[in-house]
Amino acid sequence: MARIYPFRAWRYNPSTARLDDVVTQPYDKISPAMQQAYYQRSPFNLVRIILGLPELFDADHGESVYTRAARDFRAWREQGVLVQEKEPSVFAYAQRFTVPGSAAVKERRGFIALGKLHDYSEQVVFRHEQTLSKPKTDRLNLLKATRAHFGQIFMLYSDPANAVDKILYDGSGPADAEVTDEYGVLHRLWRISDPGTINLLTTAMADKKLIIADGHHRYETALNYSKTYAANGTAKAEHSTTQLPQPPYPEAAVMMTFVNMDSDGLVILPTHRVVHGLQGFDAGRFAKAAEAFFTVSALPAADAAAHLDTLKRQKGTAFVAATRSGAWLLRSKPDAVASALADVPERQHQLDLTHLHVLLLDRLLGLDIEKVREQTNLRYLRDAAEALEQVRRGEADIVFLTNPVTMEQLKEVAFAGEVMPQKSTDFFPKLLSGLTIYALD
Repeated sequence: MARIYPFRAWRYNPSTARLDDVVTQPYDKISPAMQQAYYQRSPFNLVRIILGLPELFDADHGESVYTRAARDFRAWREQGVLVQEKEPSVFAYAQRFTVPGSAAVKERRGFIALGKLHDYSEQVVFRHEQTLSKPKTDRLNLLKATRAHFGQIFMLYSDPANAVDKILYDGSGPADAEVTDEYGVLHRLWRISDPGTINLLTTAMADKKLIIADGHHRYETALNYSKTYAANGTAKAEHSTTQLPQPPYPEAAVMMTFVNMDSDGLVILPTHRVVHGLQGFDAGRFAKAAEAFFTVSALPAADAAAHLDTLKRQKGTAFVAATRSGAWLLRSKPDAVASALADVPERQHQLDLTHLHVLLLDRLLGLDIEKVREQTNLRYLRDAAEALEQVRRGEADIVFLTNPVTMEQLKEVAFAGEVMPQKSTDFFPKLLSGLTIYALD
């Protein structure tokens, strides 16, 4: 089943760069403001490689964000800004955080290692969301230019007995590295190079099936890149004197963080839908039309926290739909919804987001699969307050606040080989990029 490998990671040299100044959130979670802030923190901040500013490059002389990324990565290694571990290792990775919207403090534990790339048809790695072509093209260009992976694919595995964590964290000493990010999350890393421990870990993971939590685009990019190398006969086997497991060739694996899906530290947040740019949108007509599938109840003026609290108390599928002229609680009518979703796989009838995308976005607002895929009239936001504010400012026609997908729902859909709508899950916190780097050569 799952094959994992230790690797000689490239890491920031603490004598040259403070970790706080150089690591980043995943590339797709970096806003323009964050991008600017990262640039200002350090000339060695990883954003310069994973999400460079286009205006800083000289396109007239053949330079691009990708060629500059490759140049910087090469220079940082030559200058000792990045140094390579002497021994193949895996890394225990713990994140301590306060759950957004609550006072609860949790710790999510996992480990960073290489993971073998599997086609979905092999039923070792399972996806749960659709992917888009544009992000995959962007990540492929970066991978081709740099020949390296700078962030980890977030993988879930099942381990009710918590056996893997016991191997990694039993008697853990002081962390080798730690950093607190802009969301107040404490990230800690322990390097593990002991061959006996690594072999125990690879054995414990050998029977696992994996679900991609975050990183679908990067996973599929790495998989296609690996297939290209294998098909062209350009893949070269690794040669090492170590007795530890290693990938058959560098491109056959990608850097991953593995987390136990049965642990209490796993938190999924909702991702709200912001609809904008609709021609002739009328809130009253929308509310009336929604009655075909939902019980529609007007809500008093309230802030985001109150609306989310209302949602949490509902049984069955429900949304808060907010416009400039008012907000409504929408609760699905089982009989009407069952008929409308007759062509949708049965297990997805239980997903709130299926009701939202099929009935509200597509049927009532005219946003078909293609428009959703291209995000023509749709934005996704974690912050419910910001979503409501966009409506109030006239930057959106209507906002749909949602409850989060549950881990059980995700498992059922993924292991059945099906997918949810885009941006169905928001795992918190994110994995920092730049803690470890996997260079293919």
